[in-house]
Amino acid sequence: MVGQKPVIAIMYDFDKTLCTKDMQEYDFISSINSKPKDFWKQASSLARDQEMDKILAYMYLMIRKSKDNHKPIKREVFVKQGENIEFFNGVEEWFDRITEYGKENGVTIEHYIISSGLKEIIEGSKIYKKFKKVYACEFLYDENKLAIWPKMAVNYTTKTQFLFRINKGVLDISEDEKLNQYVDNDDRPIPFRNMIYIGDGLTDVPCMKLVKSNGGKSIAVYQPRKKDVVAKFLNDERVDFIALADYSNGKEIDKIVKDVIVKMSIESKLVKVHRKQIHITRQNRVKQ
Repeated sequence: MVGQKPVIAIMYDFDKTLCTKDMQEYDFISSINSKPKDFWKQASSLARDQEMDKILAYMYLMIRKSKDNHKPIKREVFVKQGENIEFFNGVEEWFDRITEYGKENGVTIEHYIISSGLKEIIEGSKIYKKFKKVYACEFLYDENKLAIWPKMAVNYTTKTQFLFRINKGVLDISEDEKLNQYVDNDDRPIPFRNMIYIGDGLTDVPCMKLVKSNGGKSIAVYQPRKKDVVAKFLNDERVDFIALADYSNGKEIDKIVKDVIVKMSIESKLVKVHRKQIHITRQNRVKQ
């Protein structure tokens, strides 16, 4: 739109991308007298034995284990657990710094979460308010605020729908009809060329590949001594860059994202010039 700054969307996975481990491992799993390794093994076995989606399997297991331990899941308990999430270096300062850098380069930065973790736990974290929208798994609660059913399950393929929601500006997940309406690429609020996706593992690959293939940039982050996993993503051309999960000022991912922002800002200006010239030449042709 005329006079409006271009918008760049940065989309993040959460577990092991921004925080140091799966969010259920900070408090929930110990609260049901289990260990992370055992819980995830049971969830995987359940999914395999029942031919079940892995995300639905872990969510079901959370409800069942909570009942078995006489600790029914309440929403406020999850939110409280989010307070104990530990983030990688620099994460808590990252969002304001990158947003300000965008302003300095003539663009608006919007931050989004697309995660297979739990929205309720993310809500309790220190960084929740930094995001325009959080797409993550979520439970449905009864009149006593007890979890009874998965309201939203976000797996590795369903993650991609949220890219299109952000791309088209249809952020409400109940608006399916509007999401599927045709909109010319240049008329979408955030074109894919203005998207950055940051993730860490296989569940992020469809999103990383989709963003990369459509002109945006994808970055895979890794923890110390685990570079080989994401190096394969780079060699297989599924991502544009890899970087250590250290979001401190001046570190590699900080430099990469800032350079990408500059590139996207310049490209947005050039696209605007191009569209203006097209409009003028078409008007002149009509007059002739």
